[in-house]
Amino acid sequence: MSPYDRYRIPVEPAPDLAPHPPRFLVRVNRFGLASLIVREVFHYRGDMRLVLSRPCVYGVFSGPVGGFAPRPKKCVGCLRCTVEYPDMVEVRPNPARLDLGDAYFTPDDVDTILYEAATGRVPVRGAGYRGAFAGDGWDGMWTDMSEIVRPTRDGIHGREFISTAVDLGPRPRSLTLDDQGRFRGEEPRVITIQIPILIDPLPHSIESPVLYRAIAQAAEELQTLAVVPWGMLEDPSLKPSSVVPLVPPSEVGSFLSISGPLTIVELEGWDPAAFATLRARWPDCIVVVRVPLGTDLSPILESDVQVFHLTGDYHGQSGEQFAMAAIRKSHDELVNIGVREQVTLIGSGGIIAAEHVAKAVICGLDAVALDTPLLIAWQARLIGPCVSRSQARVDLPDTPPAWKVQRMTNLLGSWRDQLLEVLGAMGLREVRRLRGEVGRAMLAADLEREAFAGIPGFPEA
Repeated sequence: MSPYDRYRIPVEPAPDLAPHPPRFLVRVNRFGLASLIVREVFHYRGDMRLVLSRPCVYGVFSGPVGGFAPRPKKCVGCLRCTVEYPDMVEVRPNPARLDLGDAYFTPDDVDTILYEAATGRVPVRGAGYRGAFAGDGWDGMWTDMSEIVRPTRDGIHGREFISTAVDLGPRPRSLTLDDQGRFRGEEPRVITIQIPILIDPLPHSIESPVLYRAIAQAAEELQTLAVVPWGMLEDPSLKPSSVVPLVPPSEVGSFLSISGPLTIVELEGWDPAAFATLRARWPDCIVVVRVPLGTDLSPILESDVQVFHLTGDYHGQSGEQFAMAAIRKSHDELVNIGVREQVTLIGSGGIIAAEHVAKAVICGLDAVALDTPLLIAWQARLIGPCVSRSQARVDLPDTPPAWKVQRMTNLLGSWRDQLLEVLGAMGLREVRRLRGEVGRAMLAADLEREAFAGIPGFPEA
């Protein structure tokens, strides 16, 4: 028996390698600054310690020539310099930074991802949260956390272990054993991953076997899974254990040429004949069916499909519905027909922050799959609206594969720590118990309806 090994993600510093625009631009009136220094030399009688003192505690004017060559990367926008010297210094938002991301992936989201990928740490700002209390999409849900239980459920610092492992695969309604303790009837066929986060395929415009090799390596180290298009496997006969081949129904015939056992495969779209072919070729294999969010799963369940990957676009939309509502609907339908415990739901699309993972699990997912956050972690630039895998255009810098692997590791390490914070504050010891726990969340729309219903002018949907 192997000794118990507590799961941890080995994060290491992986600083940005590509240039990144600072949040602010700092402009100084150099002629006015020179005149000010001359006046102060006489005023302070040559005391250069006072003359050369800097008004910025963050080091914006700490270069060799001070304010004559500011360091805008250090600016946090406190505006102390502009208050003390309004005629000398001007601080403005950087237009180059405002062009980062797209309409859904905001510049603030990009900065947060880059910090998490570079350090592996939880982003904490001393100024506190300065955004809106509610908004569209995932911002319409608040997680309900009690501070009473927090001291005994602190998984980050190791005082008590909180499990983030989840099981993917079909599970029978009950287990039957014979006198020898062996299974009789249907056995559970599950794969356990240590974090409820998988890695989804890259946009078509940049995918390559080299990039997928780095993704597979990161998934192996993180003890999770990466969904990789079958045609991008460098050597299908040597498929890494961390890779889930993504196979279109039209290519199932050629996919059957893979020799040896197969643990898990993902079918791109629902095709009964292709699903039956895969099950016949590998009876013990877990076949995941990839369908859009909002798909009616009831007819597909009749074909003994028990693992679904529900997909939205990169903005979390599926038709006119956002992912949060679509996930809750699918989860509730499975609960109503009494098969939720036998079915695994994976979801992707629109998950760009650590908090979205917890909220997606609360809505009913067993695990999520990431797409665009990994590109941002690699310092990729989104060109125009990055909405779908087929249409997305990305400018990806040329960086070492080992750096890419560490950035992915750091990002998921930071996200796992933040998930532990949520679980710890809720008093939960494993993420499995969070699935479908809508009682642990508050929806802004429901609260507003309860508070303002009946008031003239309030839109009752």
